[in-house]
Amino acid sequence: MQIEDALREDLAIIGLLNESEIPHVNSIDADGFVWFLEKADYFRVARDGDLLAGFLIGFLPGRPYDSLNYKWFSERYSSFLYVDRIVVSPEARGRGVGQSLYTDFARFASGKAERLTCEVNVRPSNEGSLRFHHAFGFVEVGRQETEGGSKEVCLMARELGTDLAPE
Repeated sequence: MQIEDALREDLAIIGLLNESEIPHVNSIDADGFVWFLEKADYFRVARDGDLLAGFLIGFLPGRPYDSLNYKWFSERYSSFLYVDRIVVSPEARGRGVGQSLYTDFARFASGKAERLTCEVNVRPSNEGSLRFHHAFGFVEVGRQETEGGSKEVCLMARELGTDLAPE
């Protein structure tokens, strides 16, 4: 498996993967992914041969990003690397794609951030993602409702400084 920077030519497949995971991630149009490619601190993909197996997008503090969850972390932490979204293709699940992306993400964060942060839906529930993040040492640091109360997220953080590996 190769972890490498996302390219413009990947955006169509990334968009399809993203849309297949709604409501666990929000819908993003093609222009939104171009914006991420230009503005995100981290936008990498996992390739397994010819398969684009997954992607992860992340931001450091101080970026011009209007996400309510990113703003929540920005108001509480001066040093973090925020996971905006991670998506693994159905064909690649259970093959370590998420672990590989998070390991690379933590490596990228080294010297730039003290912690990794993310949110996971609790309404509607995303139990698989909660289990995954707990296994990697993320703990709940808050909750908030989004989208006019139709969603509730568990806000999570994991301090850096130890190996990022599942328990």
